[in-house]
Amino acid sequence: MVDDDGAVRNSRKFSLEIEGFAVRTYSDGQELLNRGDASAGSCLIIDHNLPGISGLETIARLREEHVNVPAILITSHPTLATTQNARQAHVPIVEKPFLENALIDEVRAALKRRDDGIDRAAQT
Repeated sequence: MVDDDGAVRNSRKFSLEIEGFAVRTYSDGQELLNRGDASAGSCLIIDHNLPGISGLETIARLREEHVNVPAILITSHPTLATTQNARQAHVPIVEKPFLENALIDEVRAALKRRDDGIDRAAQT
């Protein structure tokens, strides 16, 4: 999970861990890229509005490096361009603030699509 707000990052980490997920956190996209530990068994949750490179740009760079994990973009009030770019990249958007279990439900759906061989994001 990538989010530049430490309190939000810790809160989301806690929520996901309660649901049984192992969670690694990063403060920005460059930290994730530098550490190079995004694994095939994971699902990337990334804030769009990050310092430096955006969430979608981080996803694009990972895919250029053949790191093809399911990804979920989180943002408040996405612009039309962001929505279109996310759709083209096959990246669902979960809008902040989250309604009930929207993020957890989307993580489960992304992992199921991956396990079922349906996630086509790697082919873009």
